[in-house]
Amino acid sequence: MSESHPLKAALWMSGALAGFSAMAVAGRKLAGHLDTFEILGYRSLVGLIIVLAIAIPQRRLREFRPKAMPLHIGRNLGHFAGQNLWLFALTLIPMAQLFALEFSYPILVGLGATIFLGEKMTPTRALTSAMGFIGILIVARPFGGALSIGLVAAMLCAFGFAASALFTKRLTLTAHVTILSIMFWMVTLQLVFGLVCALADADIALPRLQDVPWVMVVAVSGLGAHFCLTTALSLAPASIVTPIDFLRLPIIAVIGMAFYNENIDIWVFLGAAIIFSANYINILSENRRVSRLSSPA
Repeated sequence: MSESHPLKAALWMSGALAGFSAMAVAGRKLAGHLDTFEILGYRSLVGLIIVLAIAIPQRRLREFRPKAMPLHIGRNLGHFAGQNLWLFALTLIPMAQLFALEFSYPILVGLGATIFLGEKMTPTRALTSAMGFIGILIVARPFGGALSIGLVAAMLCAFGFAASALFTKRLTLTAHVTILSIMFWMVTLQLVFGLVCALADADIALPRLQDVPWVMVVAVSGLGAHFCLTTALSLAPASIVTPIDFLRLPIIAVIGMAFYNENIDIWVFLGAAIIFSANYINILSENRRVSRLSSPA
């Protein structure tokens, strides 16, 4: 078993927390002039430049040869849909509510792995799926007329992110592609998706001069946050990293209250706590299973 470095992981996670929060603020800033397709198109263009700037000096362009393209396309359709719904919901509901619902996607990944990847539905997975569903109901409160288009978009974005995660799992386990290759095809395909969707009405808005810094923030913070999260997971178990990731919720709640006058009630935090508990139980159960399989007979 590799050595764990929880302090280093926590430092990397601080970068992920800052990146995800910055992306939400920048998305809010851009929403007044650019639609979600345009934001993602320009973000992917910047991301492509960054990926090439990393790959070319290291002579890694050969990793970008087309390989397992149906999996790449499926992954990025899910991620593109999830990101569009996330940005759309960002303008309609409090940011803390959006983040709380987004946190349900690991539970959906567990269900999807059972249905589409043939993994076993364990009692723990069934319990945590039920807990996650209850948490979502508490956050969204769909009964009594409280359900809005923003809440629906936030709930659906989790399905898009879950689909993306399942395709990523297939890519890394069966196609054996590198992370850099996954990032290249992500920004390339989503650049195409974004431009096609943005041009569907024959009218695409160019970023204004004051929009350019925020486009850069969305692109750099998004890529940086995922790099920090991946690095943290390589340094410490998910059971240590995941609780730190959930600090995004109170941080974004404070940002929402301070800068956007968003009022968050206790139900959002209660539902998020249940969703977090479901994820954490799942992680601990998986860690125990892996330990049993790796221990000598």
